[in-house]
Amino acid sequence: MAALSGGHLAVDFASGAVPAMLPLFKDRFGLSYALTAAIMLCATAASSLVQPLFGLFSDRRGALWLLPAGVGIAGIGTALAALTHVYVLVLVCVFLTGLGVAAFHPEGAKFASFASGRKRASGMALFNIGGNMGYALGPIVIAPLIYWHGLSSAAVVAIPISIGAVAIGRTLPYLRGIVPARAGREAAAAVEQRGSLGVLLTVVVLRSVAFFGLLTFAPLYLSSGSVTGQWHGHSLSHWVLPLVLSAGAVGTLTLGPVADRIGLTRTLLLTQAAIAPLIVVFVLRGGIVGVVALMGVAVCVVGTYGVTMVLSQQYLPRHVALASGLNVGLAVGLGGVAAVCLGLVADAIDLRTALFVSAGAPVLGVLLCLLLPTPAPTRRLAVESVAP
Repeated sequence: MAALSGGHLAVDFASGAVPAMLPLFKDRFGLSYALTAAIMLCATAASSLVQPLFGLFSDRRGALWLLPAGVGIAGIGTALAALTHVYVLVLVCVFLTGLGVAAFHPEGAKFASFASGRKRASGMALFNIGGNMGYALGPIVIAPLIYWHGLSSAAVVAIPISIGAVAIGRTLPYLRGIVPARAGREAAAAVEQRGSLGVLLTVVVLRSVAFFGLLTFAPLYLSSGSVTGQWHGHSLSHWVLPLVLSAGAVGTLTLGPVADRIGLTRTLLLTQAAIAPLIVVFVLRGGIVGVVALMGVAVCVVGTYGVTMVLSQQYLPRHVALASGLNVGLAVGLGGVAAVCLGLVADAIDLRTALFVSAGAPVLGVLLCLLLPTPAPTRRLAVESVAP
């Protein structure tokens, strides 16, 4: 699990470095906002929408090599993007970064489920915390580096990420040993609940609309003067994203064990029901109270990524990697794309209205959570021991 979480940290470190580089890309090429956003769109499209294809390939052929390859490709893509002086090549390079991210995640999530034994939600939380840390560290490390030494200095990300790729590559023989010992006829006989998976993915999309909308617009809202109170404005808005990411990490480590104890669907329902009221508190109060409410949203959303991942795998037990790719990639990616529509609402009406609209999406998700059944019984994951 440490190897898988470490690989997750490395690949998402590369992914998190891209947003920190956008302002300097804009200056280097004299880009408009639309062309600057196109860079991020290339990375997001590759990392999100392609993931299910890698998951399907993994389920059909087995592709453990995707773990080190995905980490390495993501690091190389990010480094080349920092070095190139041709805008079109930047798009190609960040697309390559996204492909590396897409290649790693389904296979990594599949083996995280194998390594988790009976405590699958707790295990998936440990896997996800690596990604949370990596995505947070990317801009923290890269932003000061490129502002002190220029955009090309970001190419040094290839060094630690390559080390991570080599490290996880050396663990492949051990990882092969934790594949379920009896996967053949039992896997073929497992019951797949595709309708339930569809409902679950819809819940993930709806809450992603709200969460990505908040990540995008919360700092702007706090600094806009739309709320009254002593503690609001630019100084507080600068702290929003670090606090939200930290709260999400705490939620990840907390809610995994909770889900193993009280059940996956119950944990998802309770956290889903809390999202909309917390968003309303943020919009109406703002300030410190609003930021605390926003941190609560992060706990409920980011903290249950592992829960929705395990549920996806249990609803689709014969295609575990595909289920993982659909959950992390397609569902979350579509949520991010849909969140762009909130920007159109903000332009047409105002930012407060857009945030209230974002609170409506998770309400529908609560109703859908009530339709989610307990996953059908699946085989026990018998793990083979491997001599050290």
